[in-house]
Amino acid sequence: MGALTVSQDPEQSWDDLVRFGEETEWPEGSKAEIIEGIVTASPAPAYRHHLIAERIQRRLHSVIPDDWGIFQTLAISVPSRLGTLIPDLVVAPGREDAESDTHIPAALAELVVEVTSKSHARHDRVGKPAAYATAGVPFCLLADRWAPDGPAAILHGEPKGDVHRPLSTAEFGEPIKLPAPFDLVVDTGEFPAP
Repeated sequence: MGALTVSQDPEQSWDDLVRFGEETEWPEGSKAEIIEGIVTASPAPAYRHHLIAERIQRRLHSVIPDDWGIFQTLAISVPSRLGTLIPDLVVAPGREDAESDTHIPAALAELVVEVTSKSHARHDRVGKPAAYATAGVPFCLLADRWAPDGPAAILHGEPKGDVHRPLSTAEFGEPIKLPAPFDLVVDTGEFPAP
């Protein structure tokens, strides 16, 4: 199954989009996101996709402060971009006083990690990073198994408007460094090939 896109009335409000996404019965195992005002349901990621996220998460645990968490499939909202996005990993301070049980504001994230899905590659490479930049997320790490020039990890940072500047790129097999506050080298040689 590929991604399923559901068009809504362009005049719908942000609250209507969120309510539609939350109240619709999506196929079991899929994840529903609002990307640039369009509700999209994607199938559950493949096992190798999860392996990459797990290996990054394992490395991050050794360097984050005790009051931060690494959250899998936590929705983050970017209302100004009409988006409720579900990165593969979100690094953010843990908060018990969250306004919502379904998502947090994207501005709380310190790092988002996206592992590109073949069926969702354009969203993972373009739409979602633009929303993260708009929200001011300091870093976005994209592990792109399906990159046109071969599998690569790209670290984006220094958000300005809806653009993150590419800070570094590593072909799978090469290390990529995450700067402070992480000061972490991720060995992409641990990532499975497509």
